[in-house]
Amino acid sequence: MYYDYLMFILNFLLLIICVLISVAFLTLLERKVLGYIQIRKGPNKVGFMGIPQPFSDAIKLICKEQSIPIMSNYLLYYFSPVFNLMISLIIWMIFPYLTYMCSFSYGFLFFLCCTSLSVYTVMISGWSSNSNYSLLGSLRSVAQTISYEVSLALILLSLIILIGSFNMLDFMTYQFYCWFIIISFPLFLSCFASCLAETNRIPFDFAEGESELVSGFNIEYGAGGFTLIFLSEYTSIVFMSMLLTTIFLGGDFYSYFFFIKLTFMSFLFIWVRGTLPRFRYDKLMYLAWKSFLPLSLNFFIFFIGFKILLISFI
Repeated sequence: MYYDYLMFILNFLLLIICVLISVAFLTLLERKVLGYIQIRKGPNKVGFMGIPQPFSDAIKLICKEQSIPIMSNYLLYYFSPVFNLMISLIIWMIFPYLTYMCSFSYGFLFFLCCTSLSVYTVMISGWSSNSNYSLLGSLRSVAQTISYEVSLALILLSLIILIGSFNMLDFMTYQFYCWFIIISFPLFLSCFASCLAETNRIPFDFAEGESELVSGFNIEYGAGGFTLIFLSEYTSIVFMSMLLTTIFLGGDFYSYFFFIKLTFMSFLFIWVRGTLPRFRYDKLMYLAWKSFLPLSLNFFIFFIGFKILLISFI
């Protein structure tokens, strides 16, 4: 029993270390890809072809002086980025393992609970800074995250009803012959857009819109606090790529092809950033409530009817 606990802890620690290393190199990939999109080189001076660049960035950010606003609510201000990163890493517990990991039956419910919790960390970090800019940024970010979470949850529930399970391993089993992207391509597109909004990426990056908000809810954070917020955002990007690969692209966890698909999904996040401009704020909620919600509701009702039809044949 103790051996099982020990193996679980070691497995989870190894997973977290691998995720954090992949986040470091995702930032390098992003800077390289954006560089080539804008017809320039990107980082290429540090070490061989700029590969150690993420480590030099990390050392620079950690060594910077931590400034604390005098009027801020200190404890909440200090701990909200920590909780933000913690939630982003805890979600990885639902990554499906066959051995010594909690590949539990209700993995998707756990994911929805954790993404709902991350709203609070953004709200508290904006409020505790005691700055009007950061408060406005956090309010915008919370409104956006909640709006797109509704359609994301409905999209996931549609496919969960189709296979009749919350377990991620079952998605791999049911996609053995046909990927779900083939039978529900519009759902994939709206799910990808909702994931962009959930992770505050362009074209939905109002939480960090520099031009109109002076960097949004994280305006008062520098050095360590900024690093933690930055890490949690990129951890969420890697996780969302994994989730999309699992749900729509076959989810064959035990092959190299799975990781190639995951890398491609992460590349899509960067490609969108290099291509699209930021949304106008009044168009944002129109897209969430007038486009994605009706689409996901229609698919949800269709899949319920389809499931009843299949059961009646049996």
